[in-house]
Amino acid sequence: MTPRDVSAYLFLAIAWGLSFMCVVQAVHGFGWAGAVAFRAFIAAGTLLLIARLRRKRLDFSCGIKPLAIVGATTVAGQLVFLSYGMPLIGTAMSAILVATIPVFSMLIARVWGVERLNGGAVAGIALGALGILLLVGFPAVPVTADFVIGCAATLVATFSAAFGSVYAGRRLKGVGTSEATIGAFISGGLISLPLLILAPVPGVPGLADIAALVTLGVVMSAATYVLYFGLINSIGPTRAISVEFAVTGVAVLVGTILLGEPLSVPQIAGAVVIGLGCALVLGLVRLPRGKRPEEITPPAASNG
Repeated sequence: MTPRDVSAYLFLAIAWGLSFMCVVQAVHGFGWAGAVAFRAFIAAGTLLLIARLRRKRLDFSCGIKPLAIVGATTVAGQLVFLSYGMPLIGTAMSAILVATIPVFSMLIARVWGVERLNGGAVAGIALGALGILLLVGFPAVPVTADFVIGCAATLVATFSAAFGSVYAGRRLKGVGTSEATIGAFISGGLISLPLLILAPVPGVPGLADIAALVTLGVVMSAATYVLYFGLINSIGPTRAISVEFAVTGVAVLVGTILLGEPLSVPQIAGAVVIGLGCALVLGLVRLPRGKRPEEITPPAASNG
């Protein structure tokens, strides 16, 4: 784990944690389908412009299929269902469910044999899941049909994100981060665009709606996904996706500070547990190793 990886990890946690507020605003102005499709095109366009200004030659020799699959899952699948479900269940509940992404990722990675996880990584994921329960809990709200649909949609989003991340680690290893991000967002945008038939833009977006959408596209998609695909190549998909534990923590802190939501002692304890879980997954903290049999000193022989 290099300092660059740690910096990228922290930036992702902060940016994606703040993105919950921007998603709500963008969906308000553009609808759940428009918010995703336009965000994806803004992200891809931003990276294409940067590449052109830097005179960087992009290499898409990996083919369309892997980029389309990553775009369909990590971009369209995740963002469409998350944008649809979040207004139905709220940002807090969405943050809780988003934290299941690393668990799905670990299970998929182990089934596919993409990466082997040591005891520390497994323990870290378990701690992260426990920390989420302590951190935000489940709100006392009526269980309506919309609530159930919103939870189901968000869980589909989390599974899509996990699947896409593991697939990217398996099929896009060695592909440039700019190419992977551009290809994924163009594919995801094209897949999401027809959904505007089902959920058209509700009206003329306001300046706050436009600002939120541009921020999502430029900062919280173009910049973050380049770093994210880089982390997948560097530390593996499961360890990279464990950032979602920290994202939930940041989202709750933002809600507490900016939205005035109370933070209880169990929630503070949950934040500490999440931090320890992330450290274990990333290898910053290691579980103590027991002595090997040959290292154990045998008891002295009795002379009696």
